[in-house]
Amino acid sequence: MAKKDKADKDRGEKKKAKKKSPPGSGVLSAAVTQVARAMRTRLSHGLAESGLYPGQDGVVQLLAQEDGQTPGALAHQLGVKAPTMTRTIGRMEAQGFVQRRTDDRDGRLTKVYLTDEGRGSVARIAEAMADCETLAVQGLSGKELKTLVKLLSLIDDNLSGHGEARSAHEADDDD
Repeated sequence: MAKKDKADKDRGEKKKAKKKSPPGSGVLSAAVTQVARAMRTRLSHGLAESGLYPGQDGVVQLLAQEDGQTPGALAHQLGVKAPTMTRTIGRMEAQGFVQRRTDDRDGRLTKVYLTDEGRGSVARIAEAMADCETLAVQGLSGKELKTLVKLLSLIDDNLSGHGEARSAHEADDDD
């Protein structure tokens, strides 16, 4: 009888081992990277029709929320380095999406503002994002999508150091 119990226990442990890939296997990293690339590529195609290049949509969206930000503030919010943002703004200025102006209160500061063309691209960006997301979530139920977003948010919090580690008990409750 003890032999049978041990065999049942071994099968149960093997099932658990199959359920989750071991840390460091790279499966999660590869899957998330591939999905992020595929979404960014699809979105880039949708944005190209409006003359925007990859990464410029984020600048437009931030300025649509709060116009007149410094290049440094934009770079920080988008997680890029200041020289990258300076080049992006220069290109967008040449395209007519943004303009740089000296701050009224502090002449040492330069702020970035959307032009009429830039404001007009906000709706096109939203449409391209909606089209991309619709394609991406085909075949997922509403509940699955909600779970996916929750899990990705948790992973983001863990990686950015903002989340608190969940206890093993909490993780087991979710299974």
